[in-house]
Amino acid sequence: MNTETLKEVIYTNEQYIKKWKGKIIERENIVFPKSIEKAIILYGVRRSGKTFILFNQFLKHVDKAIYIDFEDDRLNNFRMEDFEKLKSAAIELKPHLGSEKIHYYLDEIQNVKGFEKFVRRVVERENASVIVSGSLSKIRPEQISTTLRGRSWSIEILPFSFREYLKTQSIDFENIILIPEQRAILKRSFREFIAWGGFPEVILAKNEFEKKKILKEYFNAMFFKDLVEKYEMTNITLLELLLDKLFSSYSTRLSLTSIYKQYKDKMPLSKDSLYDYYKKILESMLIFEVRKFSESSYKRARNPAKIYLVDVGLAKDTTSQNIGKRMENVVFIELKRRGYDLYYFDEKRECDFIAVKDKELTPIQVTYEINDTNREREIEGIVEACKFLGVKKGLIITYDEEETFEIHDIEVEIIPIYKWLISLR
Repeated sequence: MNTETLKEVIYTNEQYIKKWKGKIIERENIVFPKSIEKAIILYGVRRSGKTFILFNQFLKHVDKAIYIDFEDDRLNNFRMEDFEKLKSAAIELKPHLGSEKIHYYLDEIQNVKGFEKFVRRVVERENASVIVSGSLSKIRPEQISTTLRGRSWSIEILPFSFREYLKTQSIDFENIILIPEQRAILKRSFREFIAWGGFPEVILAKNEFEKKKILKEYFNAMFFKDLVEKYEMTNITLLELLLDKLFSSYSTRLSLTSIYKQYKDKMPLSKDSLYDYYKKILESMLIFEVRKFSESSYKRARNPAKIYLVDVGLAKDTTSQNIGKRMENVVFIELKRRGYDLYYFDEKRECDFIAVKDKELTPIQVTYEINDTNREREIEGIVEACKFLGVKKGLIITYDEEETFEIHDIEVEIIPIYKWLISLR
């Protein structure tokens, strides 16, 4: 690589990123380690905001930072040995970096074969700070090269939370006291959020047409780039069928055996290919599994998993038809974002989530409303889960109801979803 080209790339990137100063939403629940020397790896579904996290970190260290996007056409011929030229180019532009800690922000890093060796060396021997992002197939924790294994700190990036969405709308939720006018604003904002999801570009789109178009383009890119091309899938009919099932039957238990029995005589299909395609979709992080709560790993494995989407914007339904399912999916993603391990409860009665964190267990139900039809089922489900776990409190998240009461020595709190989402508990 030509050093002058590298200097041009470094300089123009910096000028571009500086234009975003003061305009980037500070992401929550993302903790960068400060006291350990490890490369930081940002991974997650495409278009979830990883690049702007790099931009934001760059702006915090701009005088000591280099940002490189390895999908830049000017870097088509960049090779592993060019990293030293990159460093030299940066020092020519900023001579003080010759004696100071350099902060590298490297986007789409998977395009440079062998990048792990450079990253390991500058972090361990040159006291550099390195944050990288890129393709899931190369940098998610289970895929990371042995060169960096144990020497990296992986951070999963999800689409925007409801709190982050409110920030894009300049809604101050920190000091909100939920008087009727404020409650109305939050409810209206939540209806928008649950309809379109948390992908940043979708949130910022100006109208419904643009939002639909962006989501369709995202889904097509995920379909072809993250699945068909990456895994060389050939049974497109099977993949389309499976994705349609998953993206319309989310927040419910999935039985691959039932799908196989239903379609084995209607299309070219083997049980092995069905299970293999499902595994690949899981690896793409388009969906997540929640297993039954049990101390037995055998029971967890043999019971069907509940399926949740990475973002409700990708769901193949309408908000009005399935708002309860969408609410449950939003709660799942938020609990995952907050660092909980999640299970569902199914004994005599059911409970949507057992949320586990720091050895504390919290039973959580999600339902659109508590009415005469479902009141006994929802409350008895949470009470049974509490007694089974030996805890004294359960949570029911609804669309707009709020109440706290005690039943069978169990405290049950009912809270509106928009209020729970802006809380930090």
